[in-house]
Amino acid sequence: MSGAEQKLIEVNNLKKYFPVKGAFGINKNKHVKAVDDVSFYIKKGETFGLVGESGCGKSTLGRTITRLYDATAGEVIFDGKNIVNLNKKELKPYHKKMQVIFQDPYSSLNPYMNVSEIIDEPMALYSNLSKNERMEKIEELLKRVGMKKTDMEKFPHEFSGGQRQRIGIARALSIDPEFVLCDEPISALDVSIQAQVVNMLEDFQKDMGLTYLFVAHDLSMVKHISNRIGVMYLGKIIEISKSTELYKNPLHPYTKALLSAIPIPDPKKANLAENNLIKGELPSPIDIPTGCRFRTRCPYATALCSEKEPVMKEVDTGHMVACHLF
Repeated sequence: MSGAEQKLIEVNNLKKYFPVKGAFGINKNKHVKAVDDVSFYIKKGETFGLVGESGCGKSTLGRTITRLYDATAGEVIFDGKNIVNLNKKELKPYHKKMQVIFQDPYSSLNPYMNVSEIIDEPMALYSNLSKNERMEKIEELLKRVGMKKTDMEKFPHEFSGGQRQRIGIARALSIDPEFVLCDEPISALDVSIQAQVVNMLEDFQKDMGLTYLFVAHDLSMVKHISNRIGVMYLGKIIEISKSTELYKNPLHPYTKALLSAIPIPDPKKANLAENNLIKGELPSPIDIPTGCRFRTRCPYATALCSEKEPVMKEVDTGHMVACHLF
């Protein structure tokens, strides 16, 4: 691979299971398989979008990669080093390299700290800058995210949701990370603010050479910001492709269904559009269907789908899918 094509993160057979708690405590025989044998990679400087229904494991996957959750099994290779089994001390330099922008811009900010303290906290831990240098950097970051110097002494409750998310972005970027997990960073924001935040993230990426894992529900926004996209269903990634290719030529029936759910503003075009909407309920991640886990909702399911789990295969250059139809 060329320098521009180098893998920053490589995920191999990653699993994250949560034990099920019942009336008599933890049941060791039952687990929520939130992330179940996932493998993919993210290239340096790219944005990898991750989409899927609520409860499919998108956020858990992102948090396991960044070691906010400990993996049950598998590897997360960051810049050539497997970080899955590193202890707290060994992880410290990787916390500087990997930061998170959270979904809820209010609960992710300490209500008892003002803006300068919130943004200064990671810099005090991970940088060698003096107090004055850190204050100068905070002022510069606030300016870059569209806020004022006078905002430094204010507290989170004094801002709107969009402004709080800008503070969260400034905090995440204050220590010059290499990789940022954007965990549904725009879903709690007003539509008019979403595009501003996405454009800001793109500007930072160009200036700082950042790599993003962008987790979201909004498929149209993911298309706009992502270089490649992974589609996740019930703990597994079932399709990966370049952004433009995925929207032009979706292969997996589940991907087609997700794209069908995007509203079309033109009523005439909407009536002519193919309807691939999903029927049925999402199965429990505790009791996953045998074979293909999408078969219980798939209109093309055959006997093979219940007997054998499909493996990920490359159908076209860079376009991979896990489906018995291919």
